[in-house]
Amino acid sequence: MPAFEIAGLVVLVIAGWFWLDGLKARDAAVAAARRACLTDGLQLLDDTVSITSLKPARDNDGRLLLQRVYTFEYSDTGDNRRRGGVTLLGHDVMLINVGMRLVGEQGD
Repeated sequence: MPAFEIAGLVVLVIAGWFWLDGLKARDAAVAAARRACLTDGLQLLDDTVSITSLKPARDNDGRLLLQRVYTFEYSDTGDNRRRGGVTLLGHDVMLINVGMRLVGEQGD
């Protein structure tokens, strides 16, 4: 097998891993946003999140992980749209922002 084909296969495997890892992180962000809205009596709109930032960051043990920031929309009255956010380090929820209040969480 030529080196070009091996390199192409490695790139496809890495891209597949990155895509699956992103899906798991997105699911964790949706679950965190849903919990935060339920806890505060808010309505999570569209039942989804969208990624706004992706960068490498270190955890408390010094391991290099991906930090993802997601935004979501919620309503407190049913007639409006407000923006919230979820920050993940790896798959652990580090911060949930719902309006003016910040709620910190340690892992899920």
